[in-house]
Amino acid sequence: MFIRDHMTPNPITVTKQTTVIDALEIMKKNKIRRLPVLQDGRLVGLITERDILRVSPSPASTLSAFEVNYLVAKMKVKDAMIKRPVTVPPEMTIEEAALLMREHKIDNLLVMEKEKLVGIITQTDLFDAMIKLFGLRRPGIRLTLEVEDRVGVLANIAQIVKEAGINIINVANRHKDDLHTYVVLRLATDDAGPLIPALEAQGYRVVHVSAYNGSN
Repeated sequence: MFIRDHMTPNPITVTKQTTVIDALEIMKKNKIRRLPVLQDGRLVGLITERDILRVSPSPASTLSAFEVNYLVAKMKVKDAMIKRPVTVPPEMTIEEAALLMREHKIDNLLVMEKEKLVGIITQTDLFDAMIKLFGLRRPGIRLTLEVEDRVGVLANIAQIVKEAGINIINVANRHKDDLHTYVVLRLATDDAGPLIPALEAQGYRVVHVSAYNGSN
């Protein structure tokens, strides 16, 4: 799963000379919280609601309401924008994008291809991608196993599930310790009862079973 498949293409943009009031109005109208800043077709920054609030006069300011309104009205995007936003190529994977956001403590990435802005991807886009990846909107059974961390264990589990006539929607795993790992199966069935004894007979410990209807 790549950024290209989950980004918002051709995002709405502003220039450095756009007023912050106009930028806020654009955000409000389009129900977005950030705008890439272009100058002569070149990416020069990113402006967000948070950035505008950060540079706006504080309510505790000694300035009069008239003075505050005057200052805000004159303020340009260039006065509040992030000048070096983090950019990524469209072929980056979503898991790499998630890690990059986490490391930089940001909630979006601007997508560049051949020095041209082609999209933007946000935390919400990543959440939606993960929901699709894990098949969370498909009804079925969620089965968690504790297994020995060794070569071939997933293939063996998949064979047991296949012999039970059940389709696997998704597989994920998380290490427990140096010797064991948790394997989470999402299965296209409403009854995993016959499968559990078959898994336990092969030494796989079932630690959790739950049904979900696709809207959980």
